[in-house]
Amino acid sequence: MAPVKIKTAISPTREEDYPEWYQQVVKAADLAENSPVRGCMIIKPWGYGIWELIQKDLDARIKDLGHENVYFPLFIPLSFLEREAKHVEGFAKECAVVTHHRLEMQNGKLVPTGELEEPLIVRPTSEMIIGEAFSRWIESWRDLPVLINQWANVVRWEMRTRIFLRTSEFLWQEGHTAHATADDASRETIQMLEMYRSHMEEILALPVIIGKKSESEKFPGAEETYTTEVMMQDRKAIQAGTSHFLGQNFAKAQNIRFCNKDGDLDYVYTTSWGVTTRLIGGVIMCHGDDDGLRIPPRIAPKHIVILPVVPKPESEAEVMTYADKVAEKLRSCFYHDEKIRVIVDKRDRRGGEKSWEWIKKGIPLRIEVGPRDIESHSVVLSRRDCPHNEKTKMLLEDIQEQVPEILDDIQKKYFREAKNHREAHTRTDISNFEEFKKFFTPKNAEKPEIHGGFVRAKWCGDPESEQLLEGLKVSVRCLPLDQSGTQGTCVLTGKPAVIDAIFAKSY
Repeated sequence: MAPVKIKTAISPTREEDYPEWYQQVVKAADLAENSPVRGCMIIKPWGYGIWELIQKDLDARIKDLGHENVYFPLFIPLSFLEREAKHVEGFAKECAVVTHHRLEMQNGKLVPTGELEEPLIVRPTSEMIIGEAFSRWIESWRDLPVLINQWANVVRWEMRTRIFLRTSEFLWQEGHTAHATADDASRETIQMLEMYRSHMEEILALPVIIGKKSESEKFPGAEETYTTEVMMQDRKAIQAGTSHFLGQNFAKAQNIRFCNKDGDLDYVYTTSWGVTTRLIGGVIMCHGDDDGLRIPPRIAPKHIVILPVVPKPESEAEVMTYADKVAEKLRSCFYHDEKIRVIVDKRDRRGGEKSWEWIKKGIPLRIEVGPRDIESHSVVLSRRDCPHNEKTKMLLEDIQEQVPEILDDIQKKYFREAKNHREAHTRTDISNFEEFKKFFTPKNAEKPEIHGGFVRAKWCGDPESEQLLEGLKVSVRCLPLDQSGTQGTCVLTGKPAVIDAIFAKSY
């Protein structure tokens, strides 16, 4: 007898077709949509509301660490990009280029004319143009450090795109700093990496592994790249944010020199670091279920929706008044030092239809109020982290005390579930390449339903050994900062090795 299929709001389910499930959640939650420009997205109010809250928290953390916000041009002269060979090589295939400055009508069609003397690159990142400014701003050790950040859009002409995860244009913040010594710049790099980790774990409920990228995975032109890696529900990794120690490479390319305390001219040491709207994709894939999105309360545009239940037209005015009263009581409450965000859904739609819309959008709490609740001075509460038909009766006098605690409980539960999932799908006992291949190959897995995930194993560090991973579509995600330091055998080559590495498939 075939198992009974449980009806879900999202079809297909995660188990049936995870990539398509993701696309359907984005659509059902009304987060974003594809634009008329290939590979670019329109971020809709609910999706942008999440980004604003991510931005708000990160911006405060960045400023608390002494950085100031700036804005640099969208366009970068081609000659600037050419000054750092590894940098231009790394981004050349992804650059959008402006070559003309005027359109003219010719034979009924608009034709680009007015060719620019020098092509302009639509910024894929801003190291080169910011470095040019640093070369003018910095003269003495007294001018250091320079600590800036910008919130902006960038363009990387991706061939295969997916909303939030990989788009030709995306939003991000990019920090850029200049320092007098390598030690100062290195400390900055790790400090910002840790800042990202704390934001992702505390605000996004994403459990993070922090580590250093392998030589082949480094940012073009960097001395060292550090990363935040998060496991999704399909057991693939997402690089959620990066922090780069650039050494003096960009300083030499842009002639950023300063007079040090000894009176000698020296090149500064620079860093850069950033996260993007990809974080929203990570939240969807880490926390969503087969009924749609589940938003951690810390980044929910609205914490609570109040759904008035009006069985008879004559009771509508009274129910709406009561709903507004409940909303005002909740808006006077605080959750993590911010007023609770509440919406009363008064749209003329069926109650079940409205409730399912909010379930799919992932709002943490739904509250129903009707004539019986008015009589009993109570509300009916549903949590997004619980089955949709599970409801709790709560007295009106208790909601101000209990609701903030419930929101905090949901936030912690999402983090705990994601961390437990990662731990359940991380192997530390694979010691040879045959076992390794079996783990990452579904048809050969003893239990296909739990194949794949993260492998933490010894690696010899030989860049050539990474070629063995290409057929498996696996990569070295990072060399964790919490290295064990023990001697072992490389899982890829069998050579002696002391480096711990995280291997996984990734987005």
